[in-house]
Amino acid sequence: MLNYANLVSLSRVVLCFVALGLLFSQTEFFYWVSFGMTIIVISADRLDGYLANKFKLASKFGAILDIACDRIVELAYWITFAVLGWISIWIPFLFLVRGILVDSIRSYYQEQGFTAFGANTMMQSKIGRFLVASNFSRFSYAVAKALAFCLLILLNTSPNQTVNWPGLDLLAYFCIYFSCVFCVIRGLPVLIEARELLFKINK
Repeated sequence: MLNYANLVSLSRVVLCFVALGLLFSQTEFFYWVSFGMTIIVISADRLDGYLANKFKLASKFGAILDIACDRIVELAYWITFAVLGWISIWIPFLFLVRGILVDSIRSYYQEQGFTAFGANTMMQSKIGRFLVASNFSRFSYAVAKALAFCLLILLNTSPNQTVNWPGLDLLAYFCIYFSCVFCVIRGLPVLIEARELLFKINK
């Protein structure tokens, strides 16, 4: 049976690169197309998990692929925005370094039978589970990044009265920096709880 969940995850990555490629056209029409495609990329984020549960396609590989595709999409947008000069270069570096560290730790714990989220999460402390694994934290983080991506594209289209709302730029940059701060806050519990793994001395 075709694994629709994995297909959706991979399709999100392809659609993401097409949407970002359109931003280099410097054409208002293609910017709007990119904006629409970005909404689809974001909206499909939960679809792979839904399909995996609906058709009983969930697997360890599928979970890893989902996280990997999410990371690719996230970094692709931040890097593209930096290349276009819309944000500072330190922002994609922040997400890149945090992602590599956290994902490396998670991969180790996954071999021990733990998961990043869910009932069997590697997070042991209450504050760690809330910041990293809770639906509220994950949803807030995802919404902030989604708004940042969409609003940045809107802000950089040719001037248009329909999108030139007062305060739109402030909202966009609030979402950007909120995402950066939350990125660090959600990564710290993983590093703290894995401190013995990170700093132990092999004798």
